[in-house]
Amino acid sequence: YNCNIFLKREDLQTVRSFKIRGAYHKIMNSIETHRENKNLPVVTVSAGNHAQGVSLTCNSLNIKHHIFLPENTPLQKINRIKYFGKEYLTLHLHGHNFDESLSAANTFCEKNKSIFVHPFDDPDVIIGQGTVATEIYEDIKPDIIISPIGGGGLISGVGLYSKSFNKDCKILGVEPENADSMKQSIANNKITTISNLDTFVDGASVKTAGKNTFEICKKVVDDIFIVGNNKLSYNMIDMYQNDGIILEPAGALSISCLDMIDKEKLEGKNVVCILSGGNNDISRYPVIMEKSLFYQDLKHYFIVSFGQRPGELKKFINNILGKHDDITRFEYLKKNNKDFGAVLIGIELQDSKDINNIIEKMDDIGFQYTKINEEDLLHTYLI
Repeated sequence: YNCNIFLKREDLQTVRSFKIRGAYHKIMNSIETHRENKNLPVVTVSAGNHAQGVSLTCNSLNIKHHIFLPENTPLQKINRIKYFGKEYLTLHLHGHNFDESLSAANTFCEKNKSIFVHPFDDPDVIIGQGTVATEIYEDIKPDIIISPIGGGGLISGVGLYSKSFNKDCKILGVEPENADSMKQSIANNKITTISNLDTFVDGASVKTAGKNTFEICKKVVDDIFIVGNNKLSYNMIDMYQNDGIILEPAGALSISCLDMIDKEKLEGKNVVCILSGGNNDISRYPVIMEKSLFYQDLKHYFIVSFGQRPGELKKFINNILGKHDDITRFEYLKKNNKDFGAVLIGIELQDSKDINNIIEKMDDIGFQYTKINEEDLLHTYLI
């Protein structure tokens, strides 16, 4: 990119994300400004990372706390929350996304006097997240800071701090595809809820942006980019294999938009990418690997009609596949009749161009097939 790229590695925090900053600042400020709050329990809702920050803070201060999580929160994050919270923690799993968990947490707070620590839409939390920018400016003078956006707490804090020191520094946000509540809200000039939320990027899948963060982002964010899950997965794998950095999907958002920015705007600049977190469940890697291969056009699925006679698979392997192509899935779906059966075949390539050869050979030899693309309904049911 012909520029200086700096990585702000929040994955190196004790809780492996930036969220400890806002959680600690909010809880300490609540206790110090209102001493009567010292004996109250803390309540929060989180997709995982914020909860770890709250749990670590509460455990260190001997404070009982209640954490509400979506039911689809990765087990790795749940276990880490338990590790940090220990005997002071009560865990509640409610809803399928952040907003449903938030509703359950609000209901709990209405019935129980407590200190509610919002994961992003709270002035104290936003100020705490802004310390990321403080540390950036201690080391360099950035021209561009790229931050992931979930609810908007991190980019709000970073943007407020940065613009107060250097109005020329561009603040760029990145959201996941089908989880871009902030970009849509700013475009519509009103808080907009995502109706069909994609939760693959669990740390940044927020249906509705916060009221405070929305108002701040309108003033301090210069542009927002949208990144698809496949591209995100590719960059996660790339960072691990080439740099040894383990990132969760949200943590890879900032680096995933670099090639979407006008190269002339990057040339010669100091560009900071905030790697927001590294709490990734290892059990998710097979899915992440496959999405990375999809992004590179190295993984393809077909439904192929196979004759019900000996040697049909051998014929397919010998005549259709190249020497570097690999069958990663082979599954009979059903027998259409006594002569033919439908087979689901997954093929992994070393060169993306080889898919054209495979399709051409199937046409020439006369294999009946249907290629399954990601956007197809069949992909949802079969893959």
